Amino acid sequence: MIVRRARSEDLPAIVDMLSDDMLGKTREDPGRPLNEAYLRAFDAIETDPNNDLLIGEVDGTVMAMMQFTVLPSISFTGRPRAQIESVRVAEEMRGRGYGRQLFEWGIAEAKRRDCHLVQLATNAQRTDAKRFYEDLGFVPSHIGMKMAL
Repeated sequence: MIVRRARSEDLPAIVDMLSDDMLGKTREDPGRPLNEAYLRAFDAIETDPNNDLLIGEVDGTVMAMMQFTVLPSISFTGRPRAQIESVRVAEEMRGRGYGRQLFEWGIAEAKRRDCHLVQLATNAQRTDAKRFYEDLGFVPSHIGMKMAL
């Protein structure tokens, strides 16, 4: 698998992966043409030096994705933290190590950018994902809270 920054032409495959699970089916819009909100979000991520939308490509086909964000922080002596979100692997490609490769890229990039930690949040319903993150070395150290708007 090749890990690279996403391009606008990758967006349909990215949205399809976001839509292809129990939670994504309820909150994403996989219709075509793509919802303009996805295009605006992509432009915002692409122009922000602290954000990367990455894809994993196998034989020219998008098979995995991840958003990587560096958050400036005043704590920990001003060192930034990295956040990994929206990790998805195409259903037919799961279990082949592609998700691990994306995380290895993210962890290496966080070290390169002098981040003091890598953080992520996972939905409590995603028990397989939680187990995967723990296998990578992540620990459930905080309780996350959200407010839908």
